[in-house]
Amino acid sequence: MGMLAEFRQFAIKGNVVDLAVGVIIGAAFGKIVDSVVSDLIMPMVGALVGRLDFSNYFVVLGAVPPGTPRTLDALRKAAVPVLAYGNFVSIAVNFVLLAFIVFLMIKQINRLRRESPPPAPAAPAEEILLLREIRDSVRRS
Repeated sequence: MGMLAEFRQFAIKGNVVDLAVGVIIGAAFGKIVDSVVSDLIMPMVGALVGRLDFSNYFVVLGAVPPGTPRTLDALRKAAVPVLAYGNFVSIAVNFVLLAFIVFLMIKQINRLRRESPPPAPAAPAEEILLLREIRDSVRRS
């Protein structure tokens, strides 16, 4: 029973819960960034390059069975080895964009921390005030 109680205490600590929330939000945020890259950025880059879809950039590395269409999905279903560098380009852009967004978020958080006013000094204790009054009255005499 001691190990179960110890595990329960560990699991309900704030750090574990914060980590779990961070992982869940991070996964959802990753999906959003992936959608931004694949649905918004890569089509614009493809339009600039010549209306090509980066996800279909590949090099065939093996023999293609007769009658197999020359699309990435069809070649993968036919077990033909392909070097899908277009997919890598999409994932690399996704990573760079995600890293840049995280950088901007951390930069903003650090700026907000620096701008917050320093905490006001605590009021001195009553004993300190009385000692100061005694000191001042002794100086005046």
